[in-house]
Amino acid sequence: NSGKGPTNEIIKKVNGMNQRRLGGSDIIVSELGLGTQRWVSADFNAPDKDDIFKFMDYAILDNGVNLIDTAEQYPIPSDGKKAQEGDSELAIGEWMKARGLNKGESRKKVVIATKITGGRNVTPKNIKKDCAGSLQRLGTDYIDVYQLHWPARYSPQSNWGQSLAYNIDADKSPYWRNMGGPTSFEELCLAMQELIDEGKIRGWGMCNDNAYGLTGCTRTAKALGVTPPCSLQGDFSLIDRKSEENGVAEAASPYNENVGFMSYNALAGGMLTGKYINKPAALDNDERAKIMEALQNPRGRMDEFGWSRTLYRYRTEAAQEAIVEYSKIAKDAGMSLAELSQRWCRQRSLITTTLVGHSNMDQLKESVQYFTNNKPLSDKVMWEIDRVHMKNRLPIFSSNRVGKDWFGEGEIVEIIPEMHDNN
Repeated sequence: NSGKGPTNEIIKKVNGMNQRRLGGSDIIVSELGLGTQRWVSADFNAPDKDDIFKFMDYAILDNGVNLIDTAEQYPIPSDGKKAQEGDSELAIGEWMKARGLNKGESRKKVVIATKITGGRNVTPKNIKKDCAGSLQRLGTDYIDVYQLHWPARYSPQSNWGQSLAYNIDADKSPYWRNMGGPTSFEELCLAMQELIDEGKIRGWGMCNDNAYGLTGCTRTAKALGVTPPCSLQGDFSLIDRKSEENGVAEAASPYNENVGFMSYNALAGGMLTGKYINKPAALDNDERAKIMEALQNPRGRMDEFGWSRTLYRYRTEAAQEAIVEYSKIAKDAGMSLAELSQRWCRQRSLITTTLVGHSNMDQLKESVQYFTNNKPLSDKVMWEIDRVHMKNRLPIFSSNRVGKDWFGEGEIVEIIPEMHDNN
């Protein structure tokens, strides 16, 4: 299942939507995928079950989308009352059953990608157990793509602060080194092959990993004679192009490891819609009255206290400067910033599919429109984008507000820069 063809080749078009090969597998995914992190969540503007049924009806039954990406941890946020972990999978399963897509030949109309919780949770035993739990909640016999939500080992890629520097002290911490250390590539590949042999998954992949993790998995699988991963999922947008420049694109290439790439956060937590340009996100205001007004009348996650801190990377000074320039490029090209952002993602050679989350039907209809517009952005527009990019090649990891007295910590208390004890 690893040599069916080159990743990202267009296999067919359904209702105007291109569908591409994912890695070297026979799994074919639409260029637009439905991101479900906030479905039926405790967020103030989260889509409820009725909303998401309409989303799936519109996108999958009528407009050529076939990919739904979810996770056992979803929805996020979950409060244990209104929303609990696993509810997103349950709702997707209810929809598939209601539409007759949960089994038989009709099941092939939907590609379900879900995830096991990462870190030390990833063990051969838990891979089997957690997969069984997802299958039960989804009410189906198999998962198309079973992914690690984040690596089973320490990796700086999992740090969403202001640094991607490898920290050897973090890697040698008791969390990672006690109890025999993290699950090895060998154990991981063999456990996934067991699920494939049992017919419980068609393929597998990684999320929030890097070129080392990708190549470690593919080369280990090939050495063992088992199925290599078909996908890597990662953060990717106009202001986060690291995967094109840090070895991931080279490793994933059909000429190398032949692994597909599922991009997420193409709109950078809403920043690349442009709605925060003229009226800053809550915590970016200098006046208390304006902060309180935004918190009380949030336009999106960036106006919420918790999320706005977690997602600060999309609001660094460098990121916001770039966003203003990208907005001007979009305006000159006669389109919205959201359209420019999503169509740009679709054109990148690394990208197989772009996962987009939606709060309402209008947003979904816009996304479908952007991805069924098969006219590429012009060379002129692409060059203007690159010119902005060259001013700061990774704005989400820049920061002008690192306090002198923070001493080794970044905006969200991550370790930065790497520090060693001298013993």
